Amino acid sequence: MKSFSELGLSEQVVEAIRQMGFETPTPIQEQAIPVLLKGNTDLVGLAQTGTGKTAAFGLPLIELIDVKDRTTQALVLAPTRELSVQITTDLENFCKSVKDLNIVTVYGGASISDQIRKIKRGAQIIVATPGRLIDLIERRVVSLGTIKYVVLDEADEMLNMGFKDAIDEILSGTPDEKNVWLFSATMPREVREISKNYMNNPQELTMGERNQGNENIDHQYIVVDERDKYQALKRMVDYTTDIFGVIFCRTKIDTQRVAESLMKDGYNADALHGDLTQIQRDRVMKSFKNKTLQMLVATDVAARGIDVTGITHVIHMNMPDEMEYYTHRSGRTARAGKKGISLAIVSKKEMGKISQIEKALKRRFTKIMIPTGDEVCQRKIMELTRKMRNVEVNEEEIDSFLPEVYHELIDLSKEDIIKRFASIEFNRFLAYYRDARDLNKSDRTKSFVSDDRYGRDDRDRDSRPSGDRVFINIGRMDGLETGDLLGLICDYGEIDKGKIGKIDLKGAFSFFELEKDVTEQVMKGFEGVEVRGRKVRLEMTGERREGGGERRERSGGERSGGGGRSGGGEGGVGYQRKRRSFDGGSGSGEGKVGSEGKRSYGGSGGRSYGGGSGRSSGGASGGERKKRW
Repeated sequence: MKSFSELGLSEQVVEAIRQMGFETPTPIQEQAIPVLLKGNTDLVGLAQTGTGKTAAFGLPLIELIDVKDRTTQALVLAPTRELSVQITTDLENFCKSVKDLNIVTVYGGASISDQIRKIKRGAQIIVATPGRLIDLIERRVVSLGTIKYVVLDEADEMLNMGFKDAIDEILSGTPDEKNVWLFSATMPREVREISKNYMNNPQELTMGERNQGNENIDHQYIVVDERDKYQALKRMVDYTTDIFGVIFCRTKIDTQRVAESLMKDGYNADALHGDLTQIQRDRVMKSFKNKTLQMLVATDVAARGIDVTGITHVIHMNMPDEMEYYTHRSGRTARAGKKGISLAIVSKKEMGKISQIEKALKRRFTKIMIPTGDEVCQRKIMELTRKMRNVEVNEEEIDSFLPEVYHELIDLSKEDIIKRFASIEFNRFLAYYRDARDLNKSDRTKSFVSDDRYGRDDRDRDSRPSGDRVFINIGRMDGLETGDLLGLICDYGEIDKGKIGKIDLKGAFSFFELEKDVTEQVMKGFEGVEVRGRKVRLEMTGERREGGGERRERSGGERSGGGGRSGGGEGGVGYQRKRRSFDGGSGSGEGKVGSEGKRSYGGSGGRSYGGGSGRSSGGASGGERKKRW
């Protein structure tokens, strides 16, 4: 690995870096700095958060800015005010005692008049959130005509937050001969479009595989009932020594509720979300950076750009809907080469998301067990014991106080003193966790990425007595293996794997057997579920029979005779359950109508299966299903 002095940086900048405690560059810095110092190259840098991207673009930017020119020469766009402030702080540290640069941060929620005043003094580098920068451009405070360098930091996050139009407006107003440096943790289609539209033959640097997570993050998960998530969080926090983490919730309401519950239960925690004023946000972040807060409870948007050293855990109270969100969440830990843990607290309905993320990251998640109440108490008493053993004793100052202490404890034995000392802290946990129930779900909720992790054996499954045979319209073309489908049936049907018989996985569909007493429960559990964007549809089938012109397959009711084709009839009703119509509508066909009790499964252009084995064209789709896998 090269040193900073070998990358082409000036001695003054290298010395400033040394004074900050940095000796060797990170991989992204080693690759990007020599390229950007040329001053005539567009660059796309793909690297995870916490890998040193700010120095990768910040050090070359400081070297390239003309200090004699007081016009604005560089724009650095970031998704959040917190990240903007962090970038500005880093840039100012990099150029301290090196160059007299005027760097101004602008973002929403702060006084725009103060920001205007600072810019008019001569801002050579403006670090901004897109929305506030657009406001200043419209007020004719910021001129884009002198821009030579534009940096898009955390580009994927800016696009996720809806800043695409603002970025387009800003970039289209800058000179054609500028350089654009784009840094992102992931490379979705929208980021690729920016590189095509506004960059000239950019050089691309990728640290690790594209969209791959930080290697130093240990991805873990626990499985609980939805109602037990907060209790599971408390138990994990109590069991984990010296935890310092960020807890992610889906909504602002959930964020505030979890933070208030933690504070009420005696933890040093606070919330960070969009409803807070800037003063409140600054207060919370200052406390978290100073580590007077043990846990920060945040929404995805509010936590973007947080760069706090030493975060040991990222905890997900809800799994995000987008893969990129999980990448950025977990990237809050394991920064600057350190290790960290990303812990997901999931219900069985969220297990599909664990599977998706495992496949996208090409990283195995570790299922861990929630500690029992006894295990938490044991951990706490040993933690207290180690603290007592390792405490530094100030012999000189404490000596004058010890005689009174000895006198107070003279009638107690050594064993009694130890018991009473340990009980000072231990009694609180013992009282709370006495007779605490096990929060772990059964092993049927394990991740179903690979068969061996689910503990299944299809040979045993084949030998089980058959019950109802069910058709499902997903298969290998949806990226499923037998183990994946078994996991889905267990999770959405809320049944044990012992209730499932033979699974016959096909290309675009599959069949599986169920014990009769759980069939209806599984059918209901899959209502509204989507797999890879396809609405899941289940149908009861009959056994295939050879000969006699009779063949029942995927029939909704009794067998129809003669194997005639069954038309959709006049306005066939789609899959009705509890008076809801999901997929159906009018259909047309020929031949006899099947026997009574038939069901029509359609959807636009879909097939309708009647009581016989006939088919018809389906009609318009009915109500929208909301579940997704």
